[in-house]
Amino acid sequence: MEESFTVSSPAFGNGETIPVRYTGRGEDLSPELQLSGLDRGARSLAVIMDDMGHPIPAFNHWTIWNIPPQNVIPGGIPPGEQTDTLDGAVQGRGYGKNRYRGPKPPFNWSHVYRFTVYVLDTVLDIPPKSRKRDLLAAMDGHIIQQASLEGRFR
Repeated sequence: MEESFTVSSPAFGNGETIPVRYTGRGEDLSPELQLSGLDRGARSLAVIMDDMGHPIPAFNHWTIWNIPPQNVIPGGIPPGEQTDTLDGAVQGRGYGKNRYRGPKPPFNWSHVYRFTVYVLDTVLDIPPKSRKRDLLAAMDGHIIQQASLEGRFR
């Protein structure tokens, strides 16, 4: 029986509060993501992090793609179009910059943030100026697995 694909984090459990250090009110660090049940046919990974409570539905905070297949995506990925931390993975545009931008809703409202990891059968050829919609279009037909982890900002 094939193991199902899951994503978790040592920083917070699914549905739990995201610690301040991973938010815009703290160090603004991307959390470590741990993957289980990764398909052997994986050629690359992509991550999209969205604010599910924003007035603009699924407001994007982070996109990163061409991550080599691995069971742990390290936390604290530095800003920039490409990152040596992940062998040249590409970070797309969010908030006008190529970087992770952690939760920071106005007025300390409670929002849910969703980290979705996509397992792809290809390496994507899209530029770093790409946004979420460009990444989703490029991944179309290449997603072999996906799983999400949700955290709350309170």
